[in-house]
Amino acid sequence: MATGYLELLRARHTTRLLVGTLVGRLPYGTAALAIVIFVRVEGGGYPLAGLLAGLYGLATAVGQPLLGRLADLYGQPRVMLPSALVSALAMGTFAVSGIDPLPLAHAAVLISGLTTPPLEGGLRALWPSVLRGEGMLHRAYALDAVAQEIMFAAGPLVVLVLAGVWSPAVALLVINVLGVLGALSVVVSEPSRRWRSAPREAHWLGALRSPGLLSLLGAFFFIGAALGAIAVAAVAWAEVRGDELASTWLLSGLGAGALLGGLLYGARHWTGEPERRLRLLVVALAAGYLPLLFAPDSLVPMTALAALAGLFLAPTLACAFVVIDRHAPTGTVTEAFSWLVTTFGVGSALGTAATGPILDRWGPGAGFAVSSVGGVAAVLVLVATRGALGTPVRRAAPVVGTAVAPTPGAAPTEPALPLGVEAPGVSGSGGPGGAVGPRK
Repeated sequence: MATGYLELLRARHTTRLLVGTLVGRLPYGTAALAIVIFVRVEGGGYPLAGLLAGLYGLATAVGQPLLGRLADLYGQPRVMLPSALVSALAMGTFAVSGIDPLPLAHAAVLISGLTTPPLEGGLRALWPSVLRGEGMLHRAYALDAVAQEIMFAAGPLVVLVLAGVWSPAVALLVINVLGVLGALSVVVSEPSRRWRSAPREAHWLGALRSPGLLSLLGAFFFIGAALGAIAVAAVAWAEVRGDELASTWLLSGLGAGALLGGLLYGARHWTGEPERRLRLLVVALAAGYLPLLFAPDSLVPMTALAALAGLFLAPTLACAFVVIDRHAPTGTVTEAFSWLVTTFGVGSALGTAATGPILDRWGPGAGFAVSSVGGVAAVLVLVATRGALGTPVRRAAPVVGTAVAPTPGAAPTEPALPLGVEAPGVSGSGGPGGAVGPRK
């Protein structure tokens, strides 16, 4: 297992792109916590803190696919670096001005969220042009999913340390400076500078005109809702026990399970259709949520159940990345990956909101029941729409070289490939069964 990942990390550009993307996404991964802590220190109440954190999340959900579409049209450097700078400046304004005047605080948080760069979708669009072989690409997607778990675990820790040593305002500023540096590291790299999406057909729906992508997004909306429910139910379970820190152990167990599952998944060479494998993984993920319904009083078994619930999360994400790459319409791959971020985030937010009233009335067990319902709903979506995922989009590989300006209303065309680049296979850019990007 270790040999395969070492081979991946030794591949040219891989480590830089992975680390740069993770650092660049720190503002997104820590914004909710950093905003809440900052508002509380400034004298604001929890309603205002929650409103501003929610506003950032909503703005990010809107901005990610729009910026992803722009990156597909005009290239990553022209979109991601300016958006990272604007986002950081807006959050810096919020950190300096505070919550008074309140309209300025709302505007700053809104702009920061809207302009958060789509680094996550951008990285997944780059992998097929950087790595050789289907196995390496699948392993990269798995490591990508695992790295996210590490970032979401370590990021809040960084915020708490900076806020404790200096202040929440300094934490906001430092995290956003790091975000700009991470984005800069990615966009000045050779793969990002040379990558261009294949020419696209002008269509107002963009990536959303793919039935397969809509099917997958529907399933991941409910997976996000399930995870949002677990986060709130874990806090309620800990409070009932009289040990509020116990929720940290549960969420850490969830993350540890996802990390282990992702590493094991990426270490294996998978064959067969990824769409079928995705359905099986979502079934396993949903089954892992069911034991949480028993909610034992003891911390150790409950943490073990949380780890079991997270075991198939990273593998499901990694497989979904492959499926998205196969089903995104020509010239929309960054936008398609960004829609996954948006759908997942919206589902998580609604799952969190829906679980609160249920907890008040029926207790922690009912909160974990919401996560089980979300898992089952995700399975049902994939089963009901299995026909939509049956045929992947046949499209051209991403162009590496000179950008080709899209012609409004033009049908998709095959891009000219530079010397030394093999023609793409049937399954699109880097999808299973085809050539994976340019061979140098």
